[in-house]
Amino acid sequence: MGRDRELVAYELLFRAGPNKASLVFDDVAATAAVIQHTLFDLGVEEALGEKRGFINISDKLLMSEVVEALPSESLALEILETVELTDDVAARCAHLKRAGFMMALDDVVGLSEAQRRILPFMHVVKVDLLAMDARDVPALVRELRPFGVKMLAEKVETLAQFQACYELGFDLFQGYFFAEPVILTGRTIKPSTMALVKLTCLLAADAETEALEDVLKKAPDLALRLLRMANSVAFNPSHNKITNVRHAIVVLGRAELGRVAQIMVFSEQSKLGMAADPLVQLAASRGRMMEGMTNMLGWPRLKDQAFMVGMLSLADVLFGVPIAEVARIFNLDDTLREALCDHAGPLGKLLHLVKLSEREEADMAWELLQPLGAIDPDQYNRLQADAMAWAGKL
Repeated sequence: MGRDRELVAYELLFRAGPNKASLVFDDVAATAAVIQHTLFDLGVEEALGEKRGFINISDKLLMSEVVEALPSESLALEILETVELTDDVAARCAHLKRAGFMMALDDVVGLSEAQRRILPFMHVVKVDLLAMDARDVPALVRELRPFGVKMLAEKVETLAQFQACYELGFDLFQGYFFAEPVILTGRTIKPSTMALVKLTCLLAADAETEALEDVLKKAPDLALRLLRMANSVAFNPSHNKITNVRHAIVVLGRAELGRVAQIMVFSEQSKLGMAADPLVQLAASRGRMMEGMTNMLGWPRLKDQAFMVGMLSLADVLFGVPIAEVARIFNLDDTLREALCDHAGPLGKLLHLVKLSEREEADMAWELLQPLGAIDPDQYNRLQADAMAWAGKL
């Protein structure tokens, strides 16, 4: 994200489970799997929209002809810390930069002579905050400035870290500090947001259509925005024009209209808007991931609840209240409340996996899921890319 906390790019990662551990060490195969699905199966525009995708590049892939077939306008090539920065590698990076690729150097904690020689061919340098003492970061920043690169602070886990790096002049930030709840008293919740919360609760309770319409009649501007999203390609790929709530229920169904309302809770409360706010994008993709995993596991009856648990798992951040208060506000039943607050039950375990995977700690969660059914790691990666693309359509 950028200095205004706006979403500017994605990092495309491959994750393998314990049965495919060898793939972790085959950087070419791992990156090829990401390229295949994210860029070719989905399509660049479908997967990334107007954002850029950072993709890990090993020495083998860097030196191969495959790289030059990739869309330079959409990708940033991230040189892994495992790559030996030889003269040949530096020459290759210089060539790719001239060819129009954005080049990034990963996991920098201090500048070696080899790194200094390659920096003129880099656009972005990713500084690994967790691998270095915070007191050493200012000195590294001073060393990097003369090279004119954009500095990216990665693994930013707290608001204090973000603020410190912001003051040091970092241009980009990567990490989950924005998804960590900061409990504040008196945070203002917009009336339109509360109307959407009420609509979500009514839909979950299968209320009469007249009750749903009554909520939106009191907020006509909100009704128009909700119908606009209901008409988006993410929810209405057939392009059957939806003109009112009754029509939306007929075309989309109550469950899908509930998804629209849940996402709009985030977009209404956001200061950046849906496309630019990483919290909104993460909540939407997390809900979609949860829904997709129930299909993968053969639990179609849980897909609506799964989407809701995924979306609301970030509502504590949105509202600045404890997650238990979120469960109360949305009047969740015990099953959903326990999944959300305690990671209990099947949906709670799925939420735990998604959270760990986002933090690149997916291996810790595979054991939890074995009693629930097998999840193929390649399918999981595809599902994650699909969820990201879907969120980008909203």
